[in-house]
Amino acid sequence: MNTTKSSGATLTDWRPEDEQFWENTGKKIAYRNLWISVPALLCGFAVWGMWGIITVQMLNLGFPFSQAELFTLTAIAGLAGATMRIPASFLIRLAGGRNTIFLTTSMLLAPAIGTGIALQHPEWPLWVFQLMALWSGVGGGNFASSMSNIGTFFPKRLQGTALGLNAGLGNFGVTTMQIVIPLVMTVSLFGAFAGEPMTLVKDSGWIFGKIAAGTPTFIQNAGFAWLLSLVPLSVLCWFGMNNLKTVTPDVDNSLGSTISAFLKITWLYTLSFLPAGVGLYLYLPAPTGLGLLNMWVAMPLIIVATLFTMKLAAFGPMKENIAKQFAIFRDKHTWSMTALYIVTFGSFIGFSMALPLSITVIFGSTHTFDAATNAWVHAKNPNAPSALTYAWIGPFVGAAVRPIGGWISDKVGGSIVTQVISAVMVVASAAVGYIMLQAYQSATPEQYFLTFMLLFVVLFTATGIGNGSTFRTIAVIFDRQQAGPVLGWTSAVAAYGAFVAPVVIGAQIKAGTPQYAFYGFAVFYALCLVLNWWFYLRANAYVKNP
Repeated sequence: MNTTKSSGATLTDWRPEDEQFWENTGKKIAYRNLWISVPALLCGFAVWGMWGIITVQMLNLGFPFSQAELFTLTAIAGLAGATMRIPASFLIRLAGGRNTIFLTTSMLLAPAIGTGIALQHPEWPLWVFQLMALWSGVGGGNFASSMSNIGTFFPKRLQGTALGLNAGLGNFGVTTMQIVIPLVMTVSLFGAFAGEPMTLVKDSGWIFGKIAAGTPTFIQNAGFAWLLSLVPLSVLCWFGMNNLKTVTPDVDNSLGSTISAFLKITWLYTLSFLPAGVGLYLYLPAPTGLGLLNMWVAMPLIIVATLFTMKLAAFGPMKENIAKQFAIFRDKHTWSMTALYIVTFGSFIGFSMALPLSITVIFGSTHTFDAATNAWVHAKNPNAPSALTYAWIGPFVGAAVRPIGGWISDKVGGSIVTQVISAVMVVASAAVGYIMLQAYQSATPEQYFLTFMLLFVVLFTATGIGNGSTFRTIAVIFDRQQAGPVLGWTSAVAAYGAFVAPVVIGAQIKAGTPQYAFYGFAVFYALCLVLNWWFYLRANAYVKNP
């Protein structure tokens, strides 16, 4: 059987565990798919996470929304991306890797263009921006399918490294977005096509420092700029990637089969929007929603409803395939690894989403206590650090060390690495909470900013290394047929951190007790440290240090 067809073809013979096959044929093909997957995933992260930066600039431009309403935009994008990861976990086995990555990368064009148009109209109602944030969730969903795909190309001995590279370099989409968006907002990137600039009401910034109020700003470029990379990347995915017949037996190269694959992907993604939209309507306060459910009820309901909808609405061979993949939910290791992945990736993406606006709110104002009114008074801080100057540092470090975490875990075992980083995160999270308390009760909060950022760099470093270690553990515990769906599922649930963190941190800031959010995170990390020891490190562990 021919395994060296032109790029974009379906490979009918794939044996990465066969060393001769790997060295002579498989290695080149696998790495070609990996190096195309990375920038596609990077753009997915960028489009998904862009609302963390956009909301800061909306505040600086005087958009008529409150801080709490702006926090909902990052939370909605986070929830949508997490929910879309649930069906994305199963797409590779249903539709093939090349088909899936091409179509889901192309889908990012819609929220990029829509966001660019909406941002030219600050007079439009909040629900329009919330809809764009929901649509941006496509980028978050792509992670699950990307990781499921790359894992099938590599032998188990290299999966920690390969998945760490794909996820780690892909995660640079967060950092790339946090650097690129402030930059492109300073120039007329597309001329008259992209509309007129707006004028900053408050000081803004980029990686080289502060941008003064009164400066013309093209906020619409935050969406439009991604067209420059998404169009050529979509072409590259189509002509450079492969489907694997051994992973998706029904896939072939015929037009009919390709269209069928596209319809499956579109159908399952559409299904995930429905429970996400209904759940958000029940959760969000008026006038956008009904405000009937709190976050801790809405989130599990959305997860269960998404799974239930997928199972009911699937048809034909797709229904049987999904039913087979649902077998992962009967394995206790699926649930233990889900919790551990929340510690790592859930924290990474959650902090990435919430950090820019948190910096703006906590350090952008002075905080003095008025004894007469028995309340804190917040005023503009003339010495405030710009979130757009510093927020990229933490995600950059977290993404950079992710491949290192996979490499170390391949050498010493994933669970040992997970245990160490969990302990570090317990201490660092509690320390962040204490520093936030000090800053939020200070007339000069900027004096705490350096310590605040250093602690966040520690947290991001730990999450990045831990991402690599949990990938290694999953690859060792589960066989090749189950590892992909498990990777996708655990990444889906962990991605709800992008919803939880902005909501929890935003609510605690509003209540004047931001430290409680991070004290709560520290308790969760401590519980997961015990869980990891019980399952994988104690003397009679279920699987010893996978």
